[in-house]
Amino acid sequence: MPDSGLEHDLDSVQEHLDEVQALFARAKEFGPIDSVNVIPPEDLVALRAKLDTLHSADVALILEALPLDERIIVWDLVRAESHGDILLEVSDAVRDSLIASMDPDELVAATEQLDADEIADLAPDLPRDVLDDVYQSLAVEDREQLREAMSYPEDSVGALMDFEMVTVRGDVTLEVALRYLRRLDVLPDHTDQLFVVDRDERLDGVLPINKLIVNDPEVLVSTLMMRDVVKLTPGDKAQDAAQAFERYDLVSAPVVDRNDRLIGRVTVNTVVDFIRDQSESELLSQAGLREEEDVFASVWKSLHNRWAWLALNLITAFIASRVIGLFEGSIEKLVALAALMPIVAGIGGNSGNQTITMIVRAIALGQIEVEHAARLFRKEIVVSMLNGLLWGGIIGVVAYLLYGSVQLGLVMTLAMTLNLMLAALMGVAIPMTMLKLGRDPAVGSSVLVTAVTDSGGFFIFLGLATLFLL
Repeated sequence: MPDSGLEHDLDSVQEHLDEVQALFARAKEFGPIDSVNVIPPEDLVALRAKLDTLHSADVALILEALPLDERIIVWDLVRAESHGDILLEVSDAVRDSLIASMDPDELVAATEQLDADEIADLAPDLPRDVLDDVYQSLAVEDREQLREAMSYPEDSVGALMDFEMVTVRGDVTLEVALRYLRRLDVLPDHTDQLFVVDRDERLDGVLPINKLIVNDPEVLVSTLMMRDVVKLTPGDKAQDAAQAFERYDLVSAPVVDRNDRLIGRVTVNTVVDFIRDQSESELLSQAGLREEEDVFASVWKSLHNRWAWLALNLITAFIASRVIGLFEGSIEKLVALAALMPIVAGIGGNSGNQTITMIVRAIALGQIEVEHAARLFRKEIVVSMLNGLLWGGIIGVVAYLLYGSVQLGLVMTLAMTLNLMLAALMGVAIPMTMLKLGRDPAVGSSVLVTAVTDSGGFFIFLGLATLFLL
């Protein structure tokens, strides 16, 4: 079966990356890579020509895969007119390193060629003086759009909105609309429909491009336009917009103000980027990382990104060790306890992480609210109790076969069941509490639930063993 187009493209990008890495490997044979001058001129010419043919997203991938010194050399070879688009494509951490290598004039030149909504995306990473110079270089209309785009929170529709769109009046014919489109140099990306507005720019409906093409040119736009439209407002949550795009298979959606005036649109590519960023952020948060990290960042930056939750882990591990210390006498009398207690704690942690993953996902999709907590507690407790009896019973039989003690098998079953119930309790309580407090439910949830199930599992198992076996 032949490779799909996507597989071919990904393979091509990997081939380009391999060639770039091979070029630097050859250059290192003659000394350390400290400037572009260490690379033979013919290799530089070939590399520059290759970079000129690549999509900005592919160049971004190559830059992210290179150590800092090699990254800056490649960045200096990229055409200046592509800098702005590439800065939008790279990760935040890598973007910081590229911006730090550029002088203010280069940054202004790279940024001012972007659209207002794109400049707003870059604005948090730009030096203040650069942003001021870019703002002054824009036309009056672009300044207003930039000011508006920067006024919305990052997780709102306003932050995803762009201002490039095609509008028509409802009282014109399809032929007039088509002539208008032909006069445009290029259609905005992802133009699947025209927005129909009245004289006051209020949204009346949308005209899908396919209807515009296949119907009689003499028909009025108002006759064919769709009035039942999914409309967004700048203050809507970006997560809600993403759900609307998924539910209704949207390519674009209009954004209107409180008076129903059309002020922009949201497109599927922006929504996909938002979903990807949110997914990456949740994964990082669950692991206790503060932010996305450049894998080639300095030791200090990586340390700064990771130390907080590691410190918390150290504290929780110390608590768990003290719990074990309380039962040193019991462990000395029955060595089997030392071999079995990690099983209870480990299964509890896995079960708690399963519960947290389901709850955090449901919160993100808007499926549950704080008032659902009691119902969720009941359900998860029952599920964990049944799982505990089943798998605890199995491991209890294994413990009996290994150590010949019925009592030890029963203690193992009971401890497993109780710790899974504790894991379920914390798996619901931690994210729901964060939701009630207005915090991100994903931040550190897995770290916290693992800490509780480790300490709780040790205490439950060793406590039961002390009561019933010694």
